[in-house]
Amino acid sequence: MKKVLVSFFAILFLSAVFSCSSVPEKNPSLQRQWMLVSFDPFSKEGFIKNKAEINLTGTMEKGKIKGGAFMGCNNIFFTSEFKKDGKVKISEVGSTLKACQDMDLETAFAQKFEQMTHYSVEGHFLTLSDESGNSMKFVAADWD
Repeated sequence: MKKVLVSFFAILFLSAVFSCSSVPEKNPSLQRQWMLVSFDPFSKEGFIKNKAEINLTGTMEKGKIKGGAFMGCNNIFFTSEFKKDGKVKISEVGSTLKACQDMDLETAFAQKFEQMTHYSVEGHFLTLSDESGNSMKFVAADWD
């Protein structure tokens, strides 16, 4: 009986240790559609014109969200892993291959997005930042 209890508590402990690193499976304050509102050197008017957004409502498996983005031309897809300590890992970034007239925002976003390593959610705002001080700020699409 003692061995059974020890095994039971060992399993509980290990499951707690391995589940602490990522945000919970469902996180409504994070898993939503986000509209881009700040990303140097671009303007808010350009974001609105291009319908610039990231969408974190996709499927979640093992703490990783399959997300999407749109910056005015191509559909962008990626995998993101948001940690409880404010760190984020963005990987497996790809996109459709349409050629459009104005792709400056999309090109800059694609170059910087995968480099983002930190995140914060404050109210209805999501901020992604990298080690060099570059950042992208988003507002929840369902907030007015």
